[in-house]
Amino acid sequence: MKSDEVRPLFEAAKSGDNKALAKLLSLSERMGNGIFKELPELADTAEPVFRIGITGPPGAGKSTLISALIKEFRERKKRIAILAIDPSSPFTKGAILGDRIRYSDHFLDKDVFIRSLGTRGSLGGLSASAYLMLRILDWMQFDLVMIETVGVGQTELEIVNVADLVTVVLVPESGDSIQAMKAGLTEIADLFVVNKADRPGADALMREIEANEKLGNNPAPVLKTTATKSEGVIELADEILKNSDQKLQQKRNQKNRLQQEAMSLLRADYEAEALNKLAKIEDADSFKKLFT
Repeated sequence: MKSDEVRPLFEAAKSGDNKALAKLLSLSERMGNGIFKELPELADTAEPVFRIGITGPPGAGKSTLISALIKEFRERKKRIAILAIDPSSPFTKGAILGDRIRYSDHFLDKDVFIRSLGTRGSLGGLSASAYLMLRILDWMQFDLVMIETVGVGQTELEIVNVADLVTVVLVPESGDSIQAMKAGLTEIADLFVVNKADRPGADALMREIEANEKLGNNPAPVLKTTATKSEGVIELADEILKNSDQKLQQKRNQKNRLQQEAMSLLRADYEAEALNKLAKIEDADSFKKLFT
C-alpha cells in the first residue's frame, strides 16, 4: 500500500467503515512508527476513548466475561472495540489464538469491532503495535475500548500504561490468585472481579482481596460474576461506566505513561535494526565483523 493511501483509509475508518479500520490496523503493524508521518494526529491525545484493561491469570474466564460485557454494553447502545492480545508463536510470531474463536456472538454486529494482536515476542510485554492500534482506535468514535491481555508475564503488568481502568479477573479455585496479586496485580488493579463465583471459595477469595486492599490508601472495589450465566455482569458494567467520566486526556498525558509508550515504540525500531544485523551473520567471520 502506498503512503498516499493511508489518509483515505483513515478517513473511511473514522466514518464507521470497519473493513477500512481493519486494513488500517494491519498497515500500522507494517509501518510501525512511520505511520506518525502520514497521520501526525495520532500523536495527539485530544480525543481519547475510555479504555478498559482486562487482565488476570490464564483460565480466569476473561474472554467469556468480555463477551458478556459486550452484550450488556450493546444493550446500552455503546459502540465497542476489543483488542485481544494473544501469545505469539516463538517460531512464526503469529498469534496462537485469534478473534475467529473469540466473541463469536458479536461478529455480525457492525458496532462491535474485534481485533486480535500477537505479542510478537516483544521484550517489554505489550508490543509497539498495541500502542499504535490503540491510538488509532482513539479516533474511531467508539464509546469504549476493551483490552484483553494474555494473562501471563510482563504484558499483564504493562496494561497499566494503556488502560484507563485496569480490571483484574480472578477465580475461586486458583491457588495462584493471591500469589499473582502479590506479584504486582494488586498495585495496578482499579477493580477486582471474582469470576466463576458459583464455585466454592468465591466469598473467601473476595474477603481475602478486600482485606488486602484495606491495607492501601485507595482500595479497589471487588465484584463477583459468573460470566457463563451473565450473573453480576450488569453490576460490573455499571462500575466500569461509573469510571468513564474521568479526565482521560490528563491521565494519558502523564509523564510516566508517555515515557513508557515512547520506550515501547522506540524499542521496536531498535529491535528491527538488530534483526537486520542478525540476518547478516552467516558464519564466524561475519559474526566477528559485526562486533569488530
